[in-house]
Amino acid sequence: MDEKEILAERFEANRGHLRAVAYRMLGSRSEADDAVQEAWLRVASADAGGVENLRGWLTTIVARICLDVLRARKTRREEPIGIDAEAIASSDNVEHESLIADSVGLAMLVVLERLAPAERVAFVLHDMFDLPFEEIAPIVGRSLAATRQLASRARRRVRGEPPTAEADRARQREVVSAFLAAARGNDFSALLAVLDPNVVLRADAAAVAASLARVSAGAPALAPELHGAEAVANTFKGRAQAAQLAIVDGNVGLVFAPGGRPMAVFDFVVENGRIAEISLIADRASIAALDLEIS
Repeated sequence: MDEKEILAERFEANRGHLRAVAYRMLGSRSEADDAVQEAWLRVASADAGGVENLRGWLTTIVARICLDVLRARKTRREEPIGIDAEAIASSDNVEHESLIADSVGLAMLVVLERLAPAERVAFVLHDMFDLPFEEIAPIVGRSLAATRQLASRARRRVRGEPPTAEADRARQREVVSAFLAAARGNDFSALLAVLDPNVVLRADAAAVAASLARVSAGAPALAPELHGAEAVANTFKGRAQAAQLAIVDGNVGLVFAPGGRPMAVFDFVVENGRIAEISLIADRASIAALDLEIS
């Protein structure tokens, strides 16, 4: 038996698990099957020789595919895919019956449909499949702290609690408003006061490219990551003049939206009254997948 045949055999041994992951994320049997098949096509053309945890690697691949599907749904503003209740009830497929028996039930799937794509992926992988946040963070494209925040927000929604307690949101608004005022006012000291000393600024590829295009006009050149309060404060002082307060996936953030069209989004992680992380998102598809409410 050659390497590809061994890989195919090991993939088949994990197919039930992968379908369970995909089904919980997508809520559709047909889409779950499609996601698993797409995963196999990617796996078959990849070099898996150095993979130590094959099950974890396969789960990551399926999760990335499902996240793309969820974001595409949201970008197209589609209604959630209906849960396959009738198909479940009448299925005589042993593997599928096992999948459903091990699943979360129709009521939970309906609740999961209300989550933002990244929230759903973080919650399903961590709370249902015990995947550590360190492995989930690269999948959703967020830091460790932001990924924990995604799962926490999802957990509250699943429990029927408000996405963010009003007291928490009021405090977030206070901190983000102070950041915005300090940035606009070119107040370096005020920026330092609202930033955690170890704050991290993360910019996606689109934001980095846009900043480089504006360097000749005096804009700072962004890097994918910038660490430390002084560096982040220097980046924002005297800027953000056109930014507006917004609700970004349930939390207070900022958006640059000329003519009402979001072009850049600032997603904040606020811890202990200070900004611990800023994610600058300019990729159009990523912005379209966010739940945005401009103040």
